[in-house]
Amino acid sequence: MTELSQAMQEVRQRDRAFLEANSPYEHLQTIHEIWPIVAQKYGHIVAQEDAHGQPAATLTYRDLEIAIRTFASGLQALGVQNRAHVALFADNSHRWFIADQGIMTAGGMNAVRSGTADVDELLYIAEHSESTLLVVESVDLFKQLRDRLGALPIQQVIVLSDETPPEDAHLKVLNFNQLMALGESHPYTPVDVKPEDLATLIYTSGTTGKPKGVMLSHRNLLHQVNTLEAVVQPKPGDKAVSILPSWHSFERTAEYFLFSRGCTQIYTSIRHIKADLKAHKPQFMVGVPRLWESIYEGAQRQFREQSPGKQKLIFTFFGLSQRYVNHLWRYQNMKIDEPQLSPLQRLGSGIVALVLWPLHQLGKKLVYGKVREATGGQVKQLISGGGSLARHIDIFFEIIGVPLLVGYGLTETAPVLTARRPWHNLRGAAGQPIPFTEIKVVDPETRQELPQGAQGLVLARGPQVMEGYYRNPEATAKAIDADSWFDTGDLGWISQDGNLVLTGRAKDTIVLTNGENIEPQPIEDACIRSPYIDQIMLVGQDQRSLGALIVPNLEALQGWANNQGLYLDVPGDDSPAPADCTPITLEDERVQKLFRSELTREVKDRPGFRPDDRIGPFRFVVEPFSMENGLLTQTLKVRRPVVMERYRDMIDAMFV
Repeated sequence: MTELSQAMQEVRQRDRAFLEANSPYEHLQTIHEIWPIVAQKYGHIVAQEDAHGQPAATLTYRDLEIAIRTFASGLQALGVQNRAHVALFADNSHRWFIADQGIMTAGGMNAVRSGTADVDELLYIAEHSESTLLVVESVDLFKQLRDRLGALPIQQVIVLSDETPPEDAHLKVLNFNQLMALGESHPYTPVDVKPEDLATLIYTSGTTGKPKGVMLSHRNLLHQVNTLEAVVQPKPGDKAVSILPSWHSFERTAEYFLFSRGCTQIYTSIRHIKADLKAHKPQFMVGVPRLWESIYEGAQRQFREQSPGKQKLIFTFFGLSQRYVNHLWRYQNMKIDEPQLSPLQRLGSGIVALVLWPLHQLGKKLVYGKVREATGGQVKQLISGGGSLARHIDIFFEIIGVPLLVGYGLTETAPVLTARRPWHNLRGAAGQPIPFTEIKVVDPETRQELPQGAQGLVLARGPQVMEGYYRNPEATAKAIDADSWFDTGDLGWISQDGNLVLTGRAKDTIVLTNGENIEPQPIEDACIRSPYIDQIMLVGQDQRSLGALIVPNLEALQGWANNQGLYLDVPGDDSPAPADCTPITLEDERVQKLFRSELTREVKDRPGFRPDDRIGPFRFVVEPFSMENGLLTQTLKVRRPVVMERYRDMIDAMFV
């Protein structure tokens, strides 16, 4: 047995033993069977805290189960049949979850999307999913869709708000309270649903073309509920903050899992998250890298606002703690870029870590505790997914003492494939496969399996892999081969202890004219360590060098300018320059020199630096990439082809 297979065998044995003692739902056939069980086990515990909802609400597990069943009864009273297709267009709230599970409890399948998505996309999903019932967040959204519903087989509409819906000659339209009143007067009829039956269609937002409908069955979703206990062990009454879109596979699976363990879900938003973290002091939070980066950037901003003396003290402590963490990981043999350390090297690092430990503890007391309090101060684990996590963010949370785990997966895999374990949290990795999941790395051209440590295309197989793309057999056949291996489209390699290490997306690879292949994500992750870089996207396909589009951190840059006796004149900002400052623009030679220095340092200091990683020309983009302008996906990943198209002239001008 090889060292790799032995390590994987140990992980599987540990997971199996744990799950045998902690899998209360493995006998279930469907997701919605969970709710009567949790109502009985955790009836008095608060399940949902939705202080910002319209209306606000607090529901215990008993309340939640009754609401789900009542919603389902209301649908049945309307004549919704078992296996009916329902389009659900709404965003995070307690009512979203009631609708989601009410639809499944009635035997239906839902096709989901944000209520703020483009109207044409929503209509496409409603048509493509063959939905006969439409559930929308508000009367306003219904009015936006109303005139174009005539061509679809939609027969009824449910509005999740308390607003009085407009009458319609062709559609039966009810608000939430009207449907619930109907459900209270109509007995619920149990439905026959099988594990392989379709539970939901989640349409990938994509970067170009029409979105594809990912078919997830009850079996796919139950696999996640039954196996994530091997990664995270919440207790009844633990609090979890919800900020990602509830309809998205990552947040959705996390909610199903946490609810199944009796946790309290706190619904929040970007506007309220700081206050909610302090008020509710959660034990868990699920998020994407951009969220953790915002916490890091907030801390850095606070540090820069201190007096020069305090700043020096703070950054001295952080420097010492970073050295401590680096040597601690070496001693624990947990350095992903130094996998072959000798016992003597590890011992040496252990001694250095021991010497630095008192200073690290002092930093915790004087500096890091205040940062930790911004997360509520009682976090057991932050769980990151939906994208690559920059190494400096990993280090930052280790330093301040907030445990952060990383999982990896895709919408097509419901979504979790791998996850870092609390007892084996290898920073920089995407984790080891979760139970009953296989991962292999193959040559992208030949599809032959590669040896441990070799980079290639990541394939996955397991019970969580989707049933296919709805009404798209060609795309399904391209994604899943005859042996049930799913092509993730990601590049990576497997470490000696069975951790998957991701290096980029196959389709994102930039090929320079010298034939060198560059994976942009790790370099971009390194660059955003700079306080002056808010967002960055590398370009340079078929060019001699890399280039970059940079969204500058204007607040930090203005602070730098003021210290130089300058004032940054930014397009769109009409505020007058201070009398004692010289106005400059982003094209000023001093600004250009600053960013050249920042890019050179951060790229050169990253693990695995190669000369071709250097960034050549760059241009500034003042408008941040966002969901609102179509440049970010719902999980806050850059839509590279869309950015390339929007800034095509700027990119072309870089390489003239």
